[in-house]
Amino acid sequence: MKIDLCPSPALYPYYKSDHDTVIVVDVFRASATMCTMLNNGASAIIPVSDTDEAREYKSMGFLVGAERKTKKCDFADFGNSPFDYTPEKVQGREVVFTTTNGTRAIEAASDCKELLIGTFLNIDALVERCVKTAERVVILCAGWNNRLSIEDTLFGGAFAEKAMEMTNVNLDSDSIRMTLDLWHRVKSDLTGYIKESDHYRRLVDNGAVGDAAYCLTPNSLSVVPVYSKSDSKIY
Repeated sequence: MKIDLCPSPALYPYYKSDHDTVIVVDVFRASATMCTMLNNGASAIIPVSDTDEAREYKSMGFLVGAERKTKKCDFADFGNSPFDYTPEKVQGREVVFTTTNGTRAIEAASDCKELLIGTFLNIDALVERCVKTAERVVILCAGWNNRLSIEDTLFGGAFAEKAMEMTNVNLDSDSIRMTLDLWHRVKSDLTGYIKESDHYRRLVDNGAVGDAAYCLTPNSLSVVPVYSKSDSKIY
């Protein structure tokens, strides 16, 4: 299996190839939030890239999660905190979802062979699925406004390490090689290292430190969200 890492959605056209399995990763917080929604019984997630479309869905009676610059949009039912999406609120419901970075990354890669949502919460289940089914995996980091983010990049190193324990892996570019090296250096104190990151500080400034701790908890969920090209929903 080949593994590559694209550090920003803006660079995705330079990393894509035919037959890719793309893992969209937005550690803080969209990936964890989508995994939590489905784990708590949401029937599907409808990702949209802009707030105007999300607002239209809201006017039609849909549940809507919407966030921009770490804050919940005023028209939405939920923001981007995984703790917003309790079973009582989402069980059996479709949820429209838009975020600053994560849903834009989904849109960028929506025509790939298979699109999965990944984060530390579901990393083992994700690796196991890819080892069984993927020829080439591209970890697409959502980043922040098309800029690199530490937490998304480090997930790529963690994924590569676990995959290498299960199968033969070809690291397909310098990007993933550098990421794996960084992961080996900091994994013993991941939270301590990430606390210095730009996005962690944004969460602190917005009172969402609890979200950060949750998003960095490995293997708390086994769900692997899958994007369906037939109806543009995530199941």
